[in-house]
Amino acid sequence: MKWLILFGLIAAAVLLASQMARAGELPQVGEAAPDFNLPDQEGKSRQLRDFAGKWLVLYFYPKDDTPGCTQEACAFRDDLSRLEKLGARVVGVSVDDGASHAGFSAKYHLPFPLLADVSGAVAERYGALTDLRVFRFAKRYTFLIDPQGRIAKVYRKVETSKHSAEIISDLQQSILKGQE
Repeated sequence: MKWLILFGLIAAAVLLASQMARAGELPQVGEAAPDFNLPDQEGKSRQLRDFAGKWLVLYFYPKDDTPGCTQEACAFRDDLSRLEKLGARVVGVSVDDGASHAGFSAKYHLPFPLLADVSGAVAERYGALTDLRVFRFAKRYTFLIDPQGRIAKVYRKVETSKHSAEIISDLQQSILKGQE
């Protein structure tokens, strides 16, 4: 009986690990950013090419209106003018639907698009999807995409309270390097 229980636990662990690994591979620095076409919180379709010629902060987050996700979104909101002065746009993505995004955006006065990746397909292309079959969410990953549409930096370890400032610093360094 103990062997049967042990086998069941091992099988469950293997299944869980395989489901978590279902996310696609992370795009690498220098590669073209995977394209997307998703509705925002107002129902407007947004595509990667809409941001061509600008830096794009494409951040994936697990769930609207949760503490970490709220802190991260509000920091981007509060720093948006500094980011825009550096030529950057901010776009959030989660697997929540447009109605959830609309409520979250209105509640916290978020002045940037939140994209509804309900199927998780875009998060998967960016290697940011955790799919446990009964529960699916985007990992807290951010991609800094350069004005030519290439991945400039990948952030896999995000501290929500400092992330926006970290991106501002990285943008300032990238812009200085480009001027040399």
